[in-house]
This record gives sequence, structure tokens and C-alpha cells, in this order.
Amino acid sequence: MDATPIPFRKLVAKTVNDEALHRALRRATDIIGANRIKMLATLPDAEEARDRARMIRRHTIANLDRYLEQFVAGVERSGGVVHWAADGAEANRIVARLAKERGVQLIVKGKSMISEETNFNDAMLAEGITPQETDLAEYVVQLGNGHPSHIVVPIVDMTRQDVSHLFHEKLGTEETDDVQELARIARERLRQKYIEAGMGLTGVNFGVAETGTMAIVTNEGNGRLSSSLPRYHVALMGIERLVPTMEDLGLMLQLLARSATGQKLSVYSSMMTGPRRPGDADGPEELHVILVDNGRTRILGSEYAEMLTCIRCGACLNACPVYQAIGGHAYDAVYPGPMGSVLSPLFSGLDRYADLPHASSLCGACKEVCPVRIDLPGLLLHLRRDTVNAGHRPWWLKMGISGYAMVAGSPTLFGMAKGMGALASGLIARDGWITGMPGPLSEWTGSRDFPKLASKSFQARWKERQARKAASQGGGL
Repeated sequence: MDATPIPFRKLVAKTVNDEALHRALRRATDIIGANRIKMLATLPDAEEARDRARMIRRHTIANLDRYLEQFVAGVERSGGVVHWAADGAEANRIVARLAKERGVQLIVKGKSMISEETNFNDAMLAEGITPQETDLAEYVVQLGNGHPSHIVVPIVDMTRQDVSHLFHEKLGTEETDDVQELARIARERLRQKYIEAGMGLTGVNFGVAETGTMAIVTNEGNGRLSSSLPRYHVALMGIERLVPTMEDLGLMLQLLARSATGQKLSVYSSMMTGPRRPGDADGPEELHVILVDNGRTRILGSEYAEMLTCIRCGACLNACPVYQAIGGHAYDAVYPGPMGSVLSPLFSGLDRYADLPHASSLCGACKEVCPVRIDLPGLLLHLRRDTVNAGHRPWWLKMGISGYAMVAGSPTLFGMAKGMGALASGLIARDGWITGMPGPLSEWTGSRDFPKLASKSFQARWKERQARKAASQGGGL
């Protein structure tokens, strides 16, 4: 993402009233959400499976140093080379060095969110190396010089007509709303790239500590082609993306597919252990695994360590009413939605992303659908506390809270404020509702009405009720 952030409120103002965006988001997230429920029902004791998955991920993160050592030993034992990258810039430098030493000028990429995290494409172009996205949606994003709007469905915000227009503009093709035709256009242009590329780069969904195996999950063949056709395969992997055993991997794959896209299993679930061996029909000559930290060890030692158990399914985005109202690009971050509202401030700092922890209704839908039951609302509340402690509060909110504290601490002032508020709201309300409020409060009435304050407070009503009750009892004696 760009180093100079655009204010969150300014981005939201551009998307919150975009009806075409809302229709596209609702259509996609409703379908995925319904399929998720349907497919979870096919998993024997799905809730117990989620509990086991949570336990496995928390155990792995709590013992990450041991499992990383075991994974590295497994990769090296099977002929792979492991590199360590403290941050995204170092990961990019390692890839560029490997490519230049081997005379590689074109790198084909399978879908990889961590490459978005490291700003990989721009870094390679700066080194004179061409990165080529091969996931269909990522290819569309690259053509449009943009960024994914969703971590699983990168162009969830686009219609087929949008894609057709982009292809017409960038590739000179005829306009069409036939999805099969659009896929054919992309396939024809990308297949030759696999032949020409000297290196393939992929992300890693899970690494298996006991064997050094890497699992790549896609619904297209790009991950498998990118990792096996070019001579050299580079895998970018966050250091937290581990499970202890192959049995654990089996459980994670079942939950990942159901949570991400509402499938029993993704179309392509590829397991790779080392480079091509003598006698193998295909596979890369060299395998390089780059283990990327980029802020993860800092999170590991904090109260936010639970966030590292995330398996990047995107279910929380699909369930979040805020994401559905503003779309992924409004977050101006690699990871949008509830999980991004936690990860982005942790990875890139509250100075840049102080608004994101507040981009939540705290309704709990994200926690309800999370396959490993991450307490996202709780983590968001903790980050809100951190933003306050760091001084990231708008002046009007700071003054408003201070004023309320002063009034609420005095029964006399509180009583006066109630009376004045009831009088003022009665003057501006129409049919019991206030349709427009001044200053920052207009953000509420810009999209919903506010009820006028009751002319008589609850305490006053209660006293009247008690008085009537006492009088009634007294009259009966």
C-alpha cells in the first residue's frame, strides 16, 4: 500500500453510498455465507472440529520456535533451502537476488497475500524483474493497477461488466459479459507466461512441521503451475503458518475451504515436500522457502498473540456489516475487514491505522464465523484502548467524553442536562424523530434518524409510579 495513507473517513465517504458496490458485496457474501453454513453441516460435529482447530493453532503459536525448527529441518532434509526475512523489504531483496543470480527476468505468481504485504510487485519492477499474477482475479487487479478488495475473492467488488471493460481497455478485446469467455481471454494470455518464466512464486497456506511439507490451496491451477513448471520455486510464508502434523493439516483444510468459499475442499490442495528428485516427471530444480516475520514476533509476545492463529479464510469479512457497507478498499490496507482491523495496526502501527479498530459494530458476527474462534471483538476493544492511550482521538470526541464525565458526575448538572436536552430535541424533532444534527453528530443522522429525548425521564416516571402506588395502598387502609 502507499506509504502516505488517505484518511479513513475520506475513503469511507467515497464507498458508503456506492449502491453498485453494495449489490456486488451482498451478492457475493450472501452466497458464500449460505454455502459455508451448508458445508459445515456436512462435517461431523463441526463445532467440535472448530474447537480442535483452535486448540491446534493456539498450541502451535505457543510453541512456534520449536515447530519452526522442526519445519526448517524438514525442508532442508528434502532438498529445499530456507531463508529468513525480518520484514517485507528483506523478503523482496532475497527474491530479487535469487532471480538475478539465476538470470530470471519473469516471475509467475500464484495467489499470495503475503506478497501483497511485502509490496512484492513494485519491488520486483524496481529491480527490472517482471512479476506476473496468474490467479484470474489477481490478474484483473494487476491489469487495473489496484489492490485486492478481499483476501479470498480479490475482485468481489467488481461485476463481469467491469472486468470486460478493463480487458477491452488494457488488452483490446471485445466487450462481453460471458464469464467463460473472460476466463478464456485471461487463460490464453497467461499460459505462455508459465513457459517463459524462469521462476514461480507462491504463498503457503500451511507448513507441516513434522515433514517440511507446504500446502497451497487454490480453486484454479495457478498455484500448482507456478510451483512446478518454472525451474525455480520460491515460497513466501509467514512464520506463523504452521501445523504440527499431517493429520492436523487435514482438519485445517476442511475448515479452510468451508469457511472461505463454502466448499468441502478447494479444487486444488497441493502438498509439496522439497524440489524435484531424480526420476520425478516434473517439479522445480530448486525450492527456496522464505520465512517472513514482518511484525509477527512482536505480536507473538503481546496480548494480541491470538491473532496469529488466523488461517486467512476471510469468513469474518463476509459476515461483517461494516465491510459490507464500505468494501475492502476503504480500509487502505492489505488485510481489510475485522481481521485486517486488528492486523493492520499491529503490522503497520496505530499512527497509520488508528481508525480501523473503530470500524466495527462489535456485533460479534466475526467471532461467530471464525473457524478457530478468534475473539476479534475483544481484540478490537483492546486496540481501541491503545488508540486512546496513544492520543489518537478526535478533538470533538475527547471534549465530548470530558464534558459527559463532568456532567454525569454531578446529579444536579445531569438533571439540568436531561431537561435541556429534552427541550432542545423536542424543538427540532419532527414526528418524534430528529433527521439532522450539527457537527460530528451529523454522521449519525446522515444515514439514520435519531429519536427525540423523552420529555419525562425514567427517574421522574418511576417516582410518579411509586407515588401512585403509595397513594393507592394508603387509600385502601
